[in-house]
Amino acid sequence: MSRSGNKPPPMVADRRYKTPAKSSGGSKKAALPPKRQPPKKRGGKSQAARRRGLSGWIAAFVGLIWRVVWGISWRIGAVFALILAAATFYFYAQLPPVNDLLDARARGSVTLMDRYDKVFAWRGETFGTSTSASAVSDYLHDAVVATEDKRFYWHYGISPRGIASAVSINIREGRGPLSGNGGSTITQQVAKLLCLGVAYDATQWKNEADYESDCRQGGLFRKIREVPFALALETKYSKEEILTIYFNRAYLGAGARGFEAAAQRYFGKSASQVDAAEGAMLAGLLKAPSTYAPTNNLKRAQDRAAVVLDLMQEQGYLTLAEHEAALRTPATLSKAAEARAGGYFADWVMGEGPSFLTKDTTEDVIMRTTLDQKLQKAAETALTDVLDAKLRAGSKTEAAVIVMSADGAVRAMVGGRYPAPPGSFNRATMAKRQTGSAFKPFVYAAAMDMGYTPADYVEDKPLTINIKGSGPYSPQNYTKKYLGMITLTKALEQSVNTAAVRISEAMGRDVVRKVASEFGIESDLAAGPALALGASESSLLEMTGAYAGILNGGSSVRPYGLVDLRLKGDDTPLLGQDGGIGERVISEQAAHYLTYMMYQVVEEGTGGRAKLPGRQVAGKTGTTSAARDAWFIGFTADYVAGVWMGYDDNTPLAGVTGGGLPAEIWHEVMLRVHEGLPERPLPMLIPEPRLPPTPENQQYQQAPQDPYYQPQAQSQPSAPPQDDLADRILQEVLGILGGN
Repeated sequence: MSRSGNKPPPMVADRRYKTPAKSSGGSKKAALPPKRQPPKKRGGKSQAARRRGLSGWIAAFVGLIWRVVWGISWRIGAVFALILAAATFYFYAQLPPVNDLLDARARGSVTLMDRYDKVFAWRGETFGTSTSASAVSDYLHDAVVATEDKRFYWHYGISPRGIASAVSINIREGRGPLSGNGGSTITQQVAKLLCLGVAYDATQWKNEADYESDCRQGGLFRKIREVPFALALETKYSKEEILTIYFNRAYLGAGARGFEAAAQRYFGKSASQVDAAEGAMLAGLLKAPSTYAPTNNLKRAQDRAAVVLDLMQEQGYLTLAEHEAALRTPATLSKAAEARAGGYFADWVMGEGPSFLTKDTTEDVIMRTTLDQKLQKAAETALTDVLDAKLRAGSKTEAAVIVMSADGAVRAMVGGRYPAPPGSFNRATMAKRQTGSAFKPFVYAAAMDMGYTPADYVEDKPLTINIKGSGPYSPQNYTKKYLGMITLTKALEQSVNTAAVRISEAMGRDVVRKVASEFGIESDLAAGPALALGASESSLLEMTGAYAGILNGGSSVRPYGLVDLRLKGDDTPLLGQDGGIGERVISEQAAHYLTYMMYQVVEEGTGGRAKLPGRQVAGKTGTTSAARDAWFIGFTADYVAGVWMGYDDNTPLAGVTGGGLPAEIWHEVMLRVHEGLPERPLPMLIPEPRLPPTPENQQYQQAPQDPYYQPQAQSQPSAPPQDDLADRILQEVLGILGGN
């Protein structure tokens, strides 16, 4: 059979292998080549590994490291988890029932009441009655959660997200990761308030303030310890119980511990009654209690409350309408909190009782005092108004004011130009300054008590006294002029220095010192003739109390502010009044004569700026050497008031005398103090006029063994023969009569 076409036959390769034997079945199958075997390893390395090269080695190394790290990590994690669980269980086992954690007071508080039994100040840390998270106002409850821990109900005591956010903020603002924002949850803050379960030990800490400072310390170790304690709190108590501890123990400024105490202090109402604006203001205090306390700066507290209100609205706790209404009517202070009356007075009266019942008390104490908040406000505003109007901006001149009743009951006290925190320097009670001519009434009190009258005469002329060991002493008058023979009334009225020294020397310095000290001036009194001119130092409180003794008819006075002291809830006083009218110092007639002389100081003399329209005033000015101190102290039939001005560093005053600004301040204070009071006359005795002594009239005799003072004989003399002298005497008599 021929091949079709001219194509050559196909080429077929020779068989390299023999054809396998046919199977018994006789079926024909194509023979398959044998399977290729992998190459044999040489030196333990595969060709694939050799082909991977460096990248293969890296991958293998990373895998090895991962397996090692993972193996170590889960083991370390397991160890830490066991430690954390053990620490949590340790704290859990120590936590008491929640009610035992609501009141942490180691010290008591003092609530000060005014003369009408109204609260005007607090001292110590005040705790309100225990409250609960369910009992406080919903607005307050939600404001705290919205402000302090918006994820409070979703975490288990620790918020990693919050901590990470706080660390990020701190780093972004250039602080350390744990400085500033801490990212603490409410539970962690409660852990701090509980001092991680460490109780106060008086033997370990110097005082409770050091203990609390230690509890508030931050740092990594403290944060680590907070974790198991917070977990223990979350395990032991419910969320609302944790909030209850927080609401009772948080410090909220102005000495208030807990929201119940803060609501009472700032708003005069319970924490269950506060509205949205008030609740937001209270919650805002948690960030910085002293900074945002409304008693320190109401506007700043209101601005902080507005931020809290925004958070509440954003988180759905307030409707838009409630939010806008709260912003339109921000929270304001109660009248008692707004007044902040008697800060200096409160400090002073706290010292009137024993320390274990006042500043160191472990009980809650109620102190009833003599303060009159109306008079306190009058004194504060009058001082501010006069000095703001009269002093240049930036002046550091200081001033102090005291108002008291004739029995020594202090009704108002201003210890400085500006309100100051508790414990500040009180210029009304602590400053010891030279009194100047304000001391002279005690010189004349000695004379009146020894039988002289305001109508007796003393000579005003140059005077020199030789003092053993010191040499000659020559007092000079402020005006550098001399008036000749003048009445004792005129001598005090014009504050004549030579006359005061003459009278003091005639009466005896020991007698003058005795009168002054018995009237209540407890400071060391000068031994030399300068005693009469106020060279000794005294406080405004002592001086005002001594003048009160003149008003009450000549009996000593011990100024007092405490009426009684009792434990809260107890009707029986533990202490009563410690002060008031004491023993008689000078006769009632002498006191009334002296009152008349001091009345003339205001009517005709150096105290003219203190006059009150339609009301009789008696007083005395005082200016010390180099004008370092200026005084005006005086009284009406109702109240005694004292004013001091000067610099804390004893810098001389520029152009200020006792008859200037101090008298103006006194006038303004007493004008406001007497608003609404009926006019009453002073208890004074007007002397019968006397004729002056002359050499021609032998009935006028000098005091024996005294070269300075010329008292008038008690009998009425006949008129001197000189016509011109008679005219002058008549004018003097008419002047005295006309002045009354």
